[in-house]
Amino acid sequence: MVLALLRKAIWAPGRYALVAGFVDNGESLEGCVAREVKEEVGVDVKDIQYVGSQNWPFPSQIMIGFVASYAGGEITIDREELEDARWFPSDAMPVGPARHSIAGWIIRNFAANGGM
Repeated sequence: MVLALLRKAIWAPGRYALVAGFVDNGESLEGCVAREVKEEVGVDVKDIQYVGSQNWPFPSQIMIGFVASYAGGEITIDREELEDARWFPSDAMPVGPARHSIAGWIIRNFAANGGM
């Protein structure tokens, strides 16, 4: 099992995270996941499943976590926005988000269980 992670150039060296974005008006959360993953890393996803949520440190915002299965495509990125994106096996996770974040929990759970 592998997990697609990305990194921005402004982040600490070697730090990777999950795709994140904002839901558009009239868009379902699952539709947002599929769109953001396609926009950020160029791959299609399916079997999108809700994992959990947490407060976000900006007023009136919430972080909602999902997992999904790969449905096709090759990882491609916009170098203006991202420095890198790649597949990581569960036994070789890079430095990730803080442990108290939902993204950090998803990544750690993936690594500990050999996949979701």
